[in-house]
Amino acid sequence: MRHEPFSQRGLVEQGKLQTLLSGPSVPAIGVPSHAAAASLISKRVLSGLVRLGDGFVAAGLGAIIFLAYLRPETLTESASYVTFLLGVALAVPVLFTGAGLYSTHAFLRPVEHLPRLAGCWLLIFAALFALLFFAQAGDSYSRLWAGSWFVGGLGMLTAYRGIVAIAVRRWNKDGRLDRRAVLYGGGKPAEDLLEAMRASSDCDVTVIGVFDDRNDDRSPSSIGGLRKLGNTSQLVDFVRRNRTDLLIVTLPLTAEARLLQVLKRLWVLPIDIRLSAYTQKLRYRPRAYSYVGNIPLVDVFDKPLSDWSQVAKFLEDRVLSFLLLVLVSPVMALIALAIKLDSKGPVFFKQKRYGFNNELIEVYKFRSMYTDLSDANAEKLVSKGDPRVTRVGKFIRKTSLDELPQLFNVLRGELSLVGPRPHATHAKAANALYTDVVEGYFARHKVKPGITGWAQINGWRGETDTAEKIERRVEHDLYYIENWSLFFDLYILARTPIALLKTENAY
Repeated sequence: MRHEPFSQRGLVEQGKLQTLLSGPSVPAIGVPSHAAAASLISKRVLSGLVRLGDGFVAAGLGAIIFLAYLRPETLTESASYVTFLLGVALAVPVLFTGAGLYSTHAFLRPVEHLPRLAGCWLLIFAALFALLFFAQAGDSYSRLWAGSWFVGGLGMLTAYRGIVAIAVRRWNKDGRLDRRAVLYGGGKPAEDLLEAMRASSDCDVTVIGVFDDRNDDRSPSSIGGLRKLGNTSQLVDFVRRNRTDLLIVTLPLTAEARLLQVLKRLWVLPIDIRLSAYTQKLRYRPRAYSYVGNIPLVDVFDKPLSDWSQVAKFLEDRVLSFLLLVLVSPVMALIALAIKLDSKGPVFFKQKRYGFNNELIEVYKFRSMYTDLSDANAEKLVSKGDPRVTRVGKFIRKTSLDELPQLFNVLRGELSLVGPRPHATHAKAANALYTDVVEGYFARHKVKPGITGWAQINGWRGETDTAEKIERRVEHDLYYIENWSLFFDLYILARTPIALLKTENAY
């Protein structure tokens, strides 16, 4: 359930973008940064967190009343009450799920769903009291405690849902609960899809643009009230500059050659890519589809990290990088002192590198070169015996200690602990830019770059003087992206110190 209907929201979004885009016909894609929408909030994560909150509020109030009123003196006295509390904490999210209390509509309109909430709460206590009655264990529990908990719990759950509603309404108004989508492929198929999305009551997608390489009668400049914004190249640039969560390709599945040509250019984008099956006569098994409202889509590419995996990655980066920073701070202080004593210039060196979704970030390193010989753009890669490297620099580069300041980049959210290594903007292999050597090179930017990665622990670090070296790096990076898991990250982190002992390729 959106704050505005699809037709209105989509046209409003498109109107804002058109105002910011230049050109009287097909606009040049160059939306300023302030036009980018706030990040998407996963509904799956949101409902999971509200579930946890419901269980915590329900059991927490019972525990507070128990401790304040009964004041237990022994663990034995508390054991039976703890069992009761845990039972309620588990039962609340289960029954609330069955009652449909974790939908966006329920979050936005808690008053409408209050009878369901009260009914579930009453049912939980009725079931527990019935269990105590038949087990002849009623005398083991305080009736005043149970009554206070029942009444107070209903009030606390209602208040909690009111707080959730305030937050969800704000996020919904900002468009953070709707996925922002672009369509590729104009004409009748795109127009029919837009019409179906407008008619779908539970569609959680806002279409913000339509793109197509055709400029003839098959793809007019306006489709379903939305103006066509450009071709494939402009689509890639648009997604790089604006928050986009979903790309729907409306080309017919029978146009295999054209589909492959388009997907070959678009698969590097860090978004979900789907093929519209709405107008297709050929139907696959139901499991082959995902849905936007009641509209079937064929899954082609998934965003690598989403929902709970994104939360896990966030916590891993923030918690472990903070702990590592505390642990290695004495080492970093000694390195900083050695750099200052060895040569003139700053301790740290900042370099522009490509980050997530090709965003330019400034990566921190300990300075390992003489200040007047430093190469900020990495026009020339460091080689064995390079005279630009200082004496301390040779050691910290060999041991990768020069990378330690990148822990600050992780805390700032620009890097991850584990991921494809960020490369300098003009880095080369065999005198050619990485993008010219490896087809689909930018697919490695579908996730945040990392301090260490799968390629590094497999020996692909250091100088890239041949095309094969960067090809193998990218190959390992893509394998990591496609097979990510929290345990995979921890395995790479555990292997990193061992991999750093092999210094033959590090200069």
